[in-house]
Amino acid sequence: MVTVPKDMAKALNEGGYFLDDDDEVSDAKLTIAYNEFRHREKIEGSEKVKQSWRMKERMKTVSVALVLCLNVGVDPPDVVKTSPCARLECWIDPLAQSPQKALEAIGKNLQTQYERWQPRARYKQTLDPTVEEVKKLCTSLRRNAKEERVLFHYNGHGVPKPTVNGEIWVFNKSYTQYIPLSIYDLQTWMGSPSIYVYDCSHAGIIVELFKTFSIQRDQEAAAVNGKSHTAANGPSARHCIQLAACGPSELLPMNPELPADLFTSCLTTPIKIALIWYVLQNTSRLVPGLTQDMVDKVPGLLNDRRTMLGELNWIFTAITDTIAWNTLPRDLFQKLFRQDLLVASLFRNFLLAERIMRSYNCTPISSPKLPPTYQHPMWQAWDLALDLCLRQLPRLLEDDSAVFQHSPFFTEQLTAFDVWLKYGDESRAPPEQLPIVLQVLLSQVHRLRALELLGRFLDLGPWAVSLALSVGIFPYVLKLLQSNARELRPLLVFIWAKILSVDSSCQGDLVKDNGHKYFLNVLGDPYMPSKQKTMAVFVLAMMVSGYKQGQEAALQGNVISICLEQLADSSALLRQWLALCLAKVWTNFDSARWCGVRDSAHEKMYKLLNDPEPEVRAAAVYALGMFISNVSEKSDHANSIDLAVGMRLIPVASDGCPLVRKELVVAYSGLILHFETQFVVAASQQMEEEKQRERTVAVVTGEASGGWSLVSPGSPGHRHENVTIIVTPPGQEAHYRPSENVFPSGGSGSIKRSSSRGSLKNLLTSSSSRDILSMGMAGVVPAPPPLPHHFMASSMENLAHLELPSPASSRIPRAMSTSAISAAGHMSNNVYSNVWKVLLQLAVDPEHFVAEMAKNLVKLVRKKAQMLDITTPRGRPVSQSSGVSTSAPSSPSNKSFMTSVGTPPSGTLSGIMEESAEHRRQSPARSTPLTSNPTSPFTHSAQFPRSRKMFDRGPSLSEDKDDDNVPNNLPPRLTTETDFFGWSCKHFVQPINRLSEEEDPESDVFMERKFRFNRNNSVRLEAKEEQSRAGFNRLDNEIFVNRNVGIPSVITFHPYQSELAVADKDGISFWDWEQGPKVGYLVNGNPRHTKISTLEYLNAHDNTLLLCGSDDGCVRLWRNYVGEDVSPDLVSAFQAVSEMLPLTRGSGLVTNWEQHTGSLLASGDVRFIRVWDTHKELKVQDIPTGADSCVTCLASDMSGRSLLIAGCGDGSVRLFDRRLAPTECRVMTLREHGRWIVKVHLQKGPEGKIVTASNAGDLRFWDPRFTESVRSLSLQSSFTSVDIHPRADVLACGSLNQYIGVYNQSGDSLSTIKYHDGFIGQRIGTITSLAFHPYKVKLAAGSTDSYISIYSTAMKRS
Repeated sequence: MVTVPKDMAKALNEGGYFLDDDDEVSDAKLTIAYNEFRHREKIEGSEKVKQSWRMKERMKTVSVALVLCLNVGVDPPDVVKTSPCARLECWIDPLAQSPQKALEAIGKNLQTQYERWQPRARYKQTLDPTVEEVKKLCTSLRRNAKEERVLFHYNGHGVPKPTVNGEIWVFNKSYTQYIPLSIYDLQTWMGSPSIYVYDCSHAGIIVELFKTFSIQRDQEAAAVNGKSHTAANGPSARHCIQLAACGPSELLPMNPELPADLFTSCLTTPIKIALIWYVLQNTSRLVPGLTQDMVDKVPGLLNDRRTMLGELNWIFTAITDTIAWNTLPRDLFQKLFRQDLLVASLFRNFLLAERIMRSYNCTPISSPKLPPTYQHPMWQAWDLALDLCLRQLPRLLEDDSAVFQHSPFFTEQLTAFDVWLKYGDESRAPPEQLPIVLQVLLSQVHRLRALELLGRFLDLGPWAVSLALSVGIFPYVLKLLQSNARELRPLLVFIWAKILSVDSSCQGDLVKDNGHKYFLNVLGDPYMPSKQKTMAVFVLAMMVSGYKQGQEAALQGNVISICLEQLADSSALLRQWLALCLAKVWTNFDSARWCGVRDSAHEKMYKLLNDPEPEVRAAAVYALGMFISNVSEKSDHANSIDLAVGMRLIPVASDGCPLVRKELVVAYSGLILHFETQFVVAASQQMEEEKQRERTVAVVTGEASGGWSLVSPGSPGHRHENVTIIVTPPGQEAHYRPSENVFPSGGSGSIKRSSSRGSLKNLLTSSSSRDILSMGMAGVVPAPPPLPHHFMASSMENLAHLELPSPASSRIPRAMSTSAISAAGHMSNNVYSNVWKVLLQLAVDPEHFVAEMAKNLVKLVRKKAQMLDITTPRGRPVSQSSGVSTSAPSSPSNKSFMTSVGTPPSGTLSGIMEESAEHRRQSPARSTPLTSNPTSPFTHSAQFPRSRKMFDRGPSLSEDKDDDNVPNNLPPRLTTETDFFGWSCKHFVQPINRLSEEEDPESDVFMERKFRFNRNNSVRLEAKEEQSRAGFNRLDNEIFVNRNVGIPSVITFHPYQSELAVADKDGISFWDWEQGPKVGYLVNGNPRHTKISTLEYLNAHDNTLLLCGSDDGCVRLWRNYVGEDVSPDLVSAFQAVSEMLPLTRGSGLVTNWEQHTGSLLASGDVRFIRVWDTHKELKVQDIPTGADSCVTCLASDMSGRSLLIAGCGDGSVRLFDRRLAPTECRVMTLREHGRWIVKVHLQKGPEGKIVTASNAGDLRFWDPRFTESVRSLSLQSSFTSVDIHPRADVLACGSLNQYIGVYNQSGDSLSTIKYHDGFIGQRIGTITSLAFHPYKVKLAAGSTDSYISIYSTAMKRS
């Protein structure tokens, strides 16, 4: 064993072999990719909770019957009164004047007391009445009230107590007898809804018998109508309210210090009786010598909150409201305290009556019954408020100039509410102070603080909004929109955003009260922060969403021009909601659409299609989709605009975010709806071209230098010329020519190049070359008709043969004008065919929801095209020559095409559009069969290039009838709607101002992240010793071996967990390499003719995602891919590289992940390296490789030097500086290798060398500053796989000869692995993949016998 010098590790570090981890970015500062809300949750709106705060039946008490049976001077025979006894009736002593005058004065006073609570009601008095007078009064009031409520007030202090038979007493005409009046008859006269107030002894008897009579009446009515009665309480009981002064066996208090009508006084003059009772209780020592005469002189008015009396009334209202809200069930509170102003006042005062009268052994009763409230803690707050106010009373009475000091009650209650907000949540009891906050909104002094606290409460979640609405906050915040105070704007906008996010039905109230003008002013205010503008535009969007009156009101307020002015704002959320608001304004609203056309709204929206935020891009596509999906009849001018928008949306198909592509499918569904005929023609033409290509089988006749395929088209019964296609590096031109003698008769020879100077653009636009390229490279999508020059700026992703405008190209004009489309007849035809090809490509999108939506559209149109083909004479293709004119954008209503060809199908596209798709397949999109040549000797990938046609399943003669043969009587159901708008609204439903769970130190998520970071640090520290010894130790201790389900193609270690991901052709196996078991298997879902060629762990330091790339250029990212009872979650999927070229031997998709920058580098069987920004989910740039071969491996500098290294199939290694322009960024080409590069590696550190290896068995070290290698090693005769440890001085090479060689970077052999461990160890298979652990010195190897092994250095001996 070689002795390791103590300072060797230090020497290695100084030599630049690896960098100490302390110099790396800490885990907490690393970016996290694909961790936004759009990645972590389904794109669906929040669940709508039915709101019960808005009363269905808003009632009003319009008539009041005051029935006084006093018989002044004569006591009833069944009541023995004390002496002295309570005398006052409505604060009048009836014995102080003549009986008749006293009776009239009492009646007048009672009416005045009621008018304080309901001044607009119709009042009628009947003093000491007879039965007939009561009947006449009640029937008259009911007749005038109609369906509104009538109040019946009965004072029976001068008549006997109610009877057990349910009778109250009145008089005869001569006042010589007491005449009974049945409650049953009274019910008949009063009807419902009604409210009864009984101020007499034994009043509880009436309440009980009233319910009995109601049930009896309902049963009689049911018997007459022939219906069985099932309800316990009939309608009369449900709509009638009763307030009784005492229980069935109780007498009214006779205390001479109290009024005789104590119950009526509590109901109608609560503050006065409360002050008198306060003095009688003598519970306060703060105000010695306080008398009833003094409290009768409390200064102020009840309706003036600035005075003592007004403030006491304000506090009393707040306290009784609070007691009721915290005690009563929500529905009962709504019925009694929010439905009718008079009823609400009476019940608030009833709570006081219960408190006062219970102190005199009298229990008021109500129906519906209320829980006891006389001991509620809020009454102590009332007593304290009385103490503090009445303490000032002597000073105020003595000195007229004394200033009243306002009570601190509301300030203290707001402070209590603030304390609750710091610790409260949904699981705790709601805050008691919420009704008080409502009252405080009436005061300018406390309004600002109250609104701030209310906003914080609403931000807790939808449950908080529902509570606030149930307490009655809505009318107050609606009225506050009339305020011009600028300091209230941010608070009111926030509160309204929260309300509308939970209950969108408030949009009608906004429009009715012109509240939308408030938010338009906020949105147009240049000094308002973007956050408040965002909430304002959200409110406007909710106001116009599905509400025609709201759209009209917003349009009159110039909402479109205001929104368009803000589109360049720096806030992404504001830009997103501006687009969504515009979309909702012009949805199904012609006036708004044409207003947008006049303001060039659609052209201004084009800028958002390239926005760095995916949500903004999705909102822009959504808005443009609504713009072209207007359901009304359109003119040619409108159609031309729609087609221009449709053409401008084509590049969006290459967006890296599935959210955006979903909205694109929805937008195009509207376009297809309006231009059904033209798209059926385009589909028919494409199907005809497809049939022609199926009859002509493309054959690969050889391979050019660099790996490009030579394609020869053949046709049954015809002999075709050989065709050579050579793709050349940038700066050279692609050449094509038919050649009769490309190869000598022996089948081999040199390739001749044409001297023609046609560019690749001209090659693609020529008819013959399009056919060749579509057969050899493009697959399904036919080449489009020749396009204008400005549409040839760059090739669109996913359509290798189709040249379309690129968002990043500077050569494209601003937007295609409407006149340009209508003037050029062939252009509209190009729009239909190009949009159709985009839909074909979206139908095979790697994201299955996008693919399913597009596939449903394609199936529907293709079915109509098939039906059209049946009605068209055979042998005559569907084109303009067959009588179909598609040269100009005709009106969608023009069905001349269908009538000229034949009877249209029974099910129209618009009819199908209205159907919603209830079934969505969760499996990734699959393809349909393509006719193959079973006798062809060429490889699978050569016959079926990766840019395939839709429904291609590879070399199979079987057909899936489920996909292609749709029964005529079962039209496909169309999914053309997403819940993107509802999902966007969730931002305002959820807490906005609260710390996120990742930032909250007390949250579980924060604790989990902290644990992971500590674990990561421990793994790195533990691995350092292994790394320092790796260059001198053997690495052949097999610590894990198992058989995989398929031949491993890619292997990768999780950096911090004992997890090994092993990819086979179609899926990934996950192994716990420390414990041994297989922990899961993930089906990637790539098409059957492709295989997985790359694996990357994203966010491995935190919440790990797995990136799986297949050789069709698609990338899929997975979450929750391992675990019991956990279904894998597809986070995102997109086409990382689309123009994959057909090679007999290709590298597939090659990727390199940069966690520090969030960049994904992708290349492979293409002539460029594509850089993706995963935060923006956009392509950043395409870097031309300049090579005549595929890219086989990638490496990049993580230290910010922007160095990119690409190994190529021709043996060259190319260095790029990403800071330079794409045409200038290739800074060096290293050409010492002569064969396929299997590995490129950049050592860490400022002096790090570039290490490269080719399959010829040579390893070379390069200084990035020079084109010649500084050192080379010839380790084996050939390599199948090579990996270099990123932090240790060790590398491994797999050989075709079934062994693994382990070396240090000096070329010393450390180990040679030929057999598995064991007594009779089995020989390892040919190595297909090797991978080192990113930190630990562990080597994983996969071989052709499907075995995977992990090797380690020698274990320490204890």
